[in-house]
Amino acid sequence: MVSRTAIWSLVGISMLFFASVIALAGDEQLYGTWRLVSFTNTGVGGGETTEPYGKSPTGFINYGPDHRFVAMIMGDKRPKPVDLFKMTDQEAAALLKTMVAYGGTYSYDGKILKVHIDMSWIEVLAGTDQVREVKIDGNKLILATLPAPGPPDGKPMISTATWERLR
Repeated sequence: MVSRTAIWSLVGISMLFFASVIALAGDEQLYGTWRLVSFTNTGVGGGETTEPYGKSPTGFINYGPDHRFVAMIMGDKRPKPVDLFKMTDQEAAALLKTMVAYGGTYSYDGKILKVHIDMSWIEVLAGTDQVREVKIDGNKLILATLPAPGPPDGKPMISTATWERLR
């Protein structure tokens, strides 16, 4: 005869197993490389929507099964210095202001993506954790930040990046 304790232990182990399988299934939705389609900032409460990287930004984000990711976004109107070694400080600053690049680790529960930034084009972000609400619609991945102070006035805004899966 099997004891109740043994039965409940098996039930608990089964629930943990199925929960981890479901979590992995959610992760698999992210695996691979995605191409940026659009990036907007919208003021909370019906505020203005802007396109900080222009109407046609470029970028890629990649999520691996090892729970590492890397992302890069470029504005659509970036300066093109004539010579890399003769670039002015003004040209270098303009290039820096028209891009985003970072990478690190991630976890995903099917709705919320949490990333830990290990490296960033702006060092102040390295070592921070960021949260994104996730919506997957066919081959589109829509990542939205939680409301946070934004430029130029510090009023709360939500940044939304829409990505398209590459195959």
